[in-house]
Amino acid sequence: MEIESSIRCFAALAQENRLATLKLLIKAGPQGSSAGAIADALGLPAPTMSFHLKELERAGLIHSRKEGRSVIYAADYGGLRELIDFLLADCCQGDKRLCGPYVIRSEAS
Repeated sequence: MEIESSIRCFAALAQENRLATLKLLIKAGPQGSSAGAIADALGLPAPTMSFHLKELERAGLIHSRKEGRSVIYAADYGGLRELIDFLLADCCQGDKRLCGPYVIRSEAS
């Protein structure tokens, strides 16, 4: 992940409703949830929810798919993993006792 991509992710997550949305979608699993159900769960109007979902999708943290007349959103686990890998790539100077499976660069070397 490039620095610009990580900044987009952090900017998207630096808002309470978007962070809550992502946590809800992570909990929902790969099947995801409809935009309406997410808005209801968070008590947000549809246009506001739509704005937040677009920001999270633009950052690569969620993705959407059409199912009939509904749009279903789900966490993008690949995008989340990239962000986590970016943060922990140089964790603890590569000491696997402290960072376990999150040491990325030392394994690729």
